[in-house]
Amino acid sequence: MSKVIKTGICSFGMSGQVFHAPFIYVNPGFEFTAVVERSKDLARQRYPNVKVYTSVADMLADKELELIVVNTPNYTHFEYVKAALEAGKNVIVEKPFTVTTAEAAALIALAKEKKLLLSVYHNRRYDSDFKIVRKVLNEGLLGDVLEAEIHYDRFKEELSYKKHKEVANPGTGSLYDLGSHLIDQGLQLFGFPKAVWADIRIIRKDSVVDDYFELVLYYDSLRVRLKCSYLIREALPSYQIHGRIGSFIKTKSDIQEAQLLRGLLPNSPDWGAEAPHEWGLLHTSIDGKTVKQYLPGTNGNYMDYYQGIYEAIANNAPNPVDPKDAENVIRIIEAAFQSSQEGRVINL
Repeated sequence: MSKVIKTGICSFGMSGQVFHAPFIYVNPGFEFTAVVERSKDLARQRYPNVKVYTSVADMLADKELELIVVNTPNYTHFEYVKAALEAGKNVIVEKPFTVTTAEAAALIALAKEKKLLLSVYHNRRYDSDFKIVRKVLNEGLLGDVLEAEIHYDRFKEELSYKKHKEVANPGTGSLYDLGSHLIDQGLQLFGFPKAVWADIRIIRKDSVVDDYFELVLYYDSLRVRLKCSYLIREALPSYQIHGRIGSFIKTKSDIQEAQLLRGLLPNSPDWGAEAPHEWGLLHTSIDGKTVKQYLPGTNGNYMDYYQGIYEAIANNAPNPVDPKDAENVIRIIEAAFQSSQEGRVINL
């Protein structure tokens, strides 16, 4: 790689420390050049050569930087992505892309006008569990899919230590936070639906933001149910896909986040490899014979996203996550809130 993309990260909380800096640091196509930390000095302890700024505006004025990662609270995404694009920088923005589809459309138009890359970090496309589900569907092992259910459940009554996530601001709550993952996966597997129904609730004692939702995406002959609850002690399998000739059942088993939290780097041996007890169960018919077996997953690897970003900037390759995909996620979220409030199916 001859080109090195100098990159700045807008904050160094969990997202910066776990999901972005390690991949930028390990990939030779990038340089982790700058970061915003207003009071702490954690980034420089781990990455001694990084420049530390105390504001996003100061970092955006750094002419060296070619790529900015916007990983600040959801309600700030529009403001900071807009500022970064206007400063002539390519941008990766954390999910959810924006709070509204109007904001998303405005940013897509601005990036196009400036001829800059704008990409959304829908990293769960690169989880080992999602990759094997997509492989099973692409190979037609279930026949015509009639029903699918995808879960992202937790068991946590207490509020998050990340205070901004527990304030009733635009863009907070489980549907924006975790629902954006589930919706993106649903759209990647099955396309954009014809309609959506939703039930969105608050179930924790002291919560003021939604922490439970159920969405149903309506297709011609398929229904896709997306579910999340913060009070599920014994979780169901995260993927339950049923087709005309078979079923595939899969746990949520990607280990990358756990590896990153332990301080491992994404060039470590066995990166993203699932344990055999997490393999998905395929029960179907192949060549007229009943097959019931566990399928090993391919390794998860968020580096595939970052390598895609490098190729897009350096070699004009396709954007690994088109921002129009991420805008569609926000469209579904807005329709889901309308459905839950009005108690009806919303046509899309």
